[in-house]
Amino acid sequence: MILTVTPNPALDLTWHVERLTLGETHRADAGAVRAGGKGLNVARVAHAQGASVLAVSTAGGRSGVELAAELGASGVPHRLVPVVGATRQSIALVDETLGDTTIVNERGVNPSDPEWAAMLGEVVDALPGARVLVISGSLPPGAPETLLPLLIGTARDAGVPVIVDTSGAALLHAADAGASVLKPNAAELVEATGITDPVDGARSLIERGVDLVLLSLGAEGMLAVTASDVLHARLDAPLAGNPTGAGDAGVAACAVLYADGVRDPATILRRATAWSAAAVLMPLAGEISDDWAALEERLVVTPYDSPVREDPL
Repeated sequence: MILTVTPNPALDLTWHVERLTLGETHRADAGAVRAGGKGLNVARVAHAQGASVLAVSTAGGRSGVELAAELGASGVPHRLVPVVGATRQSIALVDETLGDTTIVNERGVNPSDPEWAAMLGEVVDALPGARVLVISGSLPPGAPETLLPLLIGTARDAGVPVIVDTSGAALLHAADAGASVLKPNAAELVEATGITDPVDGARSLIERGVDLVLLSLGAEGMLAVTASDVLHARLDAPLAGNPTGAGDAGVAACAVLYADGVRDPATILRRATAWSAAAVLMPLAGEISDDWAALEERLVVTPYDSPVREDPL
């Protein structure tokens, strides 16, 4: 079973407009409403592909009621810890003319210590049946720095590998606490490490004890970095679509393979890149196209050569 934790869930609202113009009034048909947050997206994708999952998160306020109702209707197995603070909202405005998506994310409200303890209790209860733990998404402002290390350490003590997709200082905390896999994108890696070269930045996380870094490069594909190898996977031609949730689909692919006992970086990279690409073809995060296997066949996987860096004058 894949156990996912979403520390900062969101009620995702998506509207399509003909053309997004700053400072103007726009009209749209009724938008889509979905229980979101990176860990919930991971659980949705894995569940849709036939994997056994359990999604753990929080829900509070009126938006939390809507999130719980939509998640219940989705059929994804879950446990939601009630919290006082309202679940944040995420607004996506899709420009149908340009094909661009503009996203506004609320930061979220930090649960109280007893509420965090209740969420940890749900994780502890579920760990005996888990083959992998996924911790995915941002942390609300003010979240305790000990949260990620505590979750990761608890899973490691139970013999369960941990995949983490987060950003900022939390990415370094996850590496130091013993996460098996980290999945940043290029901007998040620079933000966390201060290192501009993607391979050097990823290897700085490996040096902290991480087994594998899956690094999203957007339209340029994905890197798999280990202590000994760097592989690059990319499609033979770019895809047009909605990149929201592509990284979550990649994490779901990694989690499904880890739960099946697969640890080969090349195999994980191919599946993660294919599922990420398949997510771009879908209108909402948490879904991948049924054509993912055909996309996997189109992948070009090679050793990665870093761009040549000019010496400073």
